[in-house]
Amino acid sequence: MRDRLNKFMQGRYGVDQFARFTLGVALFVIVVGSFIRRSAAGSVLDMIGMILIIYTYFRILSRNVSARYAENQKYLGYTQKIRGQFNREKSMMEQRKTHHIYTCPGCGQKIRIPRGKGQKVEIECPKCHQKFIKRR
Repeated sequence: MRDRLNKFMQGRYGVDQFARFTLGVALFVIVVGSFIRRSAAGSVLDMIGMILIIYTYFRILSRNVSARYAENQKYLGYTQKIRGQFNREKSMMEQRKTHHIYTCPGCGQKIRIPRGKGQKVEIECPKCHQKFIKRR
């Protein structure tokens, strides 16, 4: 069974970030449409969701790899700032386990200090060289 699927998908584009996004949007639209069943808007949302699902599967099963790659690169270019912000926040949350993170009152620079360095710490900002004291 797995060999048949691999053989079928050979030469096709497959799933990428844009396909995941469009499928997620389609499912969200369908769920919202199911809550608005009584009005015409519910059926319109269902139709939009189905069109998005069909488009997603068209992209996944497409043999025109270069066109699908270009679409995905355009999507990644549009969402680069948003994805960068989420990745920075995720990194900060992971670092909070091992470091205290303080913000310089002068310039707003974020400074990491390892945990366990005493009750009161004097910090010098590496950017503006302002000194400030923080309690833990």
